[in-house]
Amino acid sequence: MTLGTNFADNYTNIIFHIDVNSAFLSWSAVKKLKEEPGSIDLRTVPSAVGGDVKSRHGIITAKSIPAKKYGIVTGEPVVKALQKCPQLILVQSDFGTYKEYSNAFIEIINRYSPMIQQVSIDEAYVDMTGSRSIFADTETEEYPFPLNVAKMIRDEVRNSLGFTVNIGISSNKLLAKMASDFQKPDKTHTLFPEEIETKMWPLPIGDLYGCGKSTAARLSSVGIRTIGDAAKADPEFLYSILGENGGSYIYASANGIGSTNVSVDYEDAKSYSNETTLKSDLTADSYDKEIVPVLKHLSASVSRRLKRDHVYGQTITVSVKTGNFKRHSCQMKAQDLVDDEATIYEYAKVLSDKLLLGDNGLFIRGEVIRLVGVGVSKIDDGSYRQLNLFDVMSKEPQKTTDSSDFDKKFEKQKKLDKMSEEIDSRFGKGTIFKGSNL
Repeated sequence: MTLGTNFADNYTNIIFHIDVNSAFLSWSAVKKLKEEPGSIDLRTVPSAVGGDVKSRHGIITAKSIPAKKYGIVTGEPVVKALQKCPQLILVQSDFGTYKEYSNAFIEIINRYSPMIQQVSIDEAYVDMTGSRSIFADTETEEYPFPLNVAKMIRDEVRNSLGFTVNIGISSNKLLAKMASDFQKPDKTHTLFPEEIETKMWPLPIGDLYGCGKSTAARLSSVGIRTIGDAAKADPEFLYSILGENGGSYIYASANGIGSTNVSVDYEDAKSYSNETTLKSDLTADSYDKEIVPVLKHLSASVSRRLKRDHVYGQTITVSVKTGNFKRHSCQMKAQDLVDDEATIYEYAKVLSDKLLLGDNGLFIRGEVIRLVGVGVSKIDDGSYRQLNLFDVMSKEPQKTTDSSDFDKKFEKQKKLDKMSEEIDSRFGKGTIFKGSNL
């Protein structure tokens, strides 16, 4: 644990990032010890969760710290992991147990602060700003605020639930996240701006949160091998390598600049979305066959709700959860306000292809997908909506189009939509369906 100067006194915002150590493996280990007292603790030997235990196929979704010493990494094929460590103990995934322990973990954190942003099944940001007076009676010379609170959380999780967590503490979310990834397990680390130069800058550039493998390789190829190298680089040079958005992120993050907003609301209130957990994991091999009906179903569901409320959206988002419960998403702004399922699907398919199959896509990284979601945001009531000029012209090339034509077509579509809603409401969904022209 990082002790010494308490830089927390210099900052208004105090943010924790709390991460369960080897979550799936730890939770499987705790369950095994409860069911088989005296059995081996999976956390103390080379072990991993993932794949089909009997056939020894699939990928690694979690590994013990001893397994990590053999070079075993999350996302690699089980066969490859066994080549590195033939004595590796494999454990079947148990999502029911994971959910149970995740809920218990979050319940404990809630006792210390109501400001919690859960970002995955095994990690959360906690805003401890302004809470020093609440925990003043537990402060000691060795554990001043906020180290005292971190110690209490770690102790309670370990003693009551049987597994451990790492806690990173800083003045923003980025640095708190970086700190929680320092030495494990069962540790508290601080990473305030005064500590960046000594604690963060010497790390490899690939350790910077948000810097993927391909980005790290590109930066290393031009001599930027540590986070400190990126922090001291000319921003224009980074832009030339990664583009303005990517370069800006790397430069800002390397210098410790990050958000202080711990949002307790996961979804934007002004959005419409639907998601589904797949019956079986979506893989690169099954993607082409299985993704289309999933996206069409979700797009139709979102479209129905938009039309029900007589609103439109302009930003389409596709989100997924990988086999280890990490959420990823990407979005795109549509050319016009949309509410129809066909258009939503078209954008969703493009986004899904980019997220899963694109450069550094999730399938390229060896991930599998267990949940898919489609959402529409930037909601508008359509008061200022106009039909796409090119659509109108392509349908009626000889006819001059003016604003009255737009209004008439728009009003006609609204009436048709309302009629369809009334028929569906009265006789059930599917009474009216779309077919091909004969």
